[in-house]
Amino acid sequence: MAKSLKQFFEEHPETKVAIFAGKGGLGKTTFSAATAHWMANNGKKVLCFSTDPQASLSDIFEQELFGRGEKKLAEKLYVIEIDADKRINEYQNEIRKKIKDMYKLKELPPEIDEYIKSASAEPAMAESATYDAMADLVAGGKYDFYIFDMPPFGHGVRMISMARILDAWIDKMDDTRKKAAEYDTVVTTLEGATAAESQEAIVEELSEIRKKLDFFSELLSDPKRTAFFMVLIPEKMAILDTKRALEMFEKLNLRLSGVIVNQVYPPELLQRSDVGQFLRSRIKMQQDYMKEVYKEFKELICAVCPMFDREPKGMEMIARVAEHIFEKPYMGKGSIEELVR
Repeated sequence: MAKSLKQFFEEHPETKVAIFAGKGGLGKTTFSAATAHWMANNGKKVLCFSTDPQASLSDIFEQELFGRGEKKLAEKLYVIEIDADKRINEYQNEIRKKIKDMYKLKELPPEIDEYIKSASAEPAMAESATYDAMADLVAGGKYDFYIFDMPPFGHGVRMISMARILDAWIDKMDDTRKKAAEYDTVVTTLEGATAAESQEAIVEELSEIRKKLDFFSELLSDPKRTAFFMVLIPEKMAILDTKRALEMFEKLNLRLSGVIVNQVYPPELLQRSDVGQFLRSRIKMQQDYMKEVYKEFKELICAVCPMFDREPKGMEMIARVAEHIFEKPYMGKGSIEELVR
């Protein structure tokens, strides 16, 4: 059986990053916030991070956080919601400046500027901006623990493949640079700089990008330092989606740390005479799916969180969620077997 969340983190004190993955609307943000709350209460300086354009952390913490930088919400608890569009715009300006500095140009050629704008409009650019922001935050080393509430792009595991794609892209760029140096047209575009100087600057820039990518990719791929948790609910599509996610993990040689089942109605409600037929049917359906969840993921289940009587928003409710998933992970039962019996 999988360790409970509390046992997992107590037995893996070297863990530095936790990532909650899964489809949207299943509770990734809820568990990110709850884990940040629990970690901060247990003495770690924590940063909870999101790039969700829907400002999900702002919603759950009931604070204006989007695009406002790192904000302290409680003792040792910090939160940041990155504005990906703003980050991309900063990318554009940074690239323009580097090209002008590298080639000593007073103005950027219109066709190059147009290319930069077009490249920034690509859908993958937001993911790249997300990846870069995450790498910068972790490399800064200001916090003891980092929690990433990521948008549901491939359950978060595409972050690893993104690193590998970008690494291959750097290799291609370096190869292209060497070939381009053979053409006089490159030299004639320079104003006062030699081709050798420009090539050296490019190599240095690519080297810095590679170092950051390698550092972050190694961190995310290291099961001793990074923990991935899948979030699902007891419904057919969520179960199938989680099975597909496990296949993605295997292909990338990643280890899933655990599975959290969310929005579960307490089975004991069936013993109450005031529970209507609709809710009874929902509970029975969930019990059937919980047995399937147990069959498919029993070695990974580390918490089962109940459906609450109100939305898990604000510090009080976040604390309630943290108590459930860390202190009574199987809804107060002794084990997952007892819960699905």
